[in-house]
Amino acid sequence: MSTSGTDQADRKKAESDNDFYELRLYVAGQTPRAAAAFENLERICEEHLKGKYRIEVIDLLKDPKLAKGDQILAVPTLVRKLPEPVRKIIGDLSDTERVLVGLDLRPRRAAEG
Repeated sequence: MSTSGTDQADRKKAESDNDFYELRLYVAGQTPRAAAAFENLERICEEHLKGKYRIEVIDLLKDPKLAKGDQILAVPTLVRKLPEPVRKIIGDLSDTERVLVGLDLRPRRAAEG
C-alpha cells in the first residue's frame, strides 16, 4: 500500500471534518505586502493547522471579477471559507494573535480596561 493513498485518505477525512480550513488569500499583484501576507499565513497555518488546511491565492490583477464573490474591498484579504461561518481578515496578517482570533483558533479576549 502506498503512503500517498493513505495521505489522500487522511486529507479527504480532514476535509470532511469541521477542523479543515479552506482559506483564500486575495492579493493585487506580487507586492511586498502580498508576499508578507502569504508568508505570515503559511507560518501560522503550519504552526496551528498542520495538515488541516488549503490556501488558494487569488491575484485580483489577473482576474478582478473574482473579488465580487467574496465581496473583497481591500487587499490583502484572507477569507476563511471553511469551516463555516465565513470570516475575513484584512491586512498583511503580521498580527498573529488577531489572525488566530479571526480564524477562531483562539478565543477573543475580553476588552481590557
